[in-house]
Amino acid sequence: MSAPSLPDCLPPSQELEALDILYVDEQLAVVNKPAGLMVHDSALARGETDFAADRLREQFGKPIFLVHRLDRATSGCLLLAFDRDSASALGKVLMSREVEKDYWAICRGWPEECFIVDYPLDGGPGKPLKKPAVTRFTRLATTELELPSANFPTSRYAVLRAEPETGRFRQIRRHLKHLSHHMIGDTSHGDGRHNRQFRMLGIHRMLLHARRLAFVHPLDGRRIEVVAPVDAEFAKALALFGDSQPDW
Repeated sequence: MSAPSLPDCLPPSQELEALDILYVDEQLAVVNKPAGLMVHDSALARGETDFAADRLREQFGKPIFLVHRLDRATSGCLLLAFDRDSASALGKVLMSREVEKDYWAICRGWPEECFIVDYPLDGGPGKPLKKPAVTRFTRLATTELELPSANFPTSRYAVLRAEPETGRFRQIRRHLKHLSHHMIGDTSHGDGRHNRQFRMLGIHRMLLHARRLAFVHPLDGRRIEVVAPVDAEFAKALALFGDSQPDW
């Protein structure tokens, strides 16, 4: 689909690009949200005026209903519906944990090959009540780079597949911090030394990507599976894993 029309007064640098559509039908769509774009206006927006929800309303030319959220710094699969009934049905599927959500993350250190983090989390600013939070992790690849870290001449990193069983505020990022395997590029919960190392390599984004989304269609029961390709900076980070990487 073409990008939405824009006022003539906007300079080219402010033109809004259409989001990549990964799947679409009459009831719903899955799009590939770029890193750095907020999903919708909120208390965390702090003066932002560009939101994925607004772009998508113009892009599709009709109302949209967000079924779930992604952090501003996270890229990948974003699910939306075009009517309230479909949004409600998909929301119930999400609550029942029948939606499969796979994320790719790059962290410092080499964690175990498979592990589960069961660590309660609060709901973010103004929501101090802690609730159960569970994430399953699988280590996909490792690398050791000639980047000094603390008292060591090299630094170790890993690519993880994260499968959150709950949907708490910044859950994957905070669970990795809890294990001291901080996510690379995370300026809120990460490790500044390693973030700076990656910025020196030309990688300036947080390395968390909602790669796969699979669910049962609420209208006809078909199984929908969508995979979102990574952007250029994430691909540059994956290239650091050389021969140890699977077929990305």
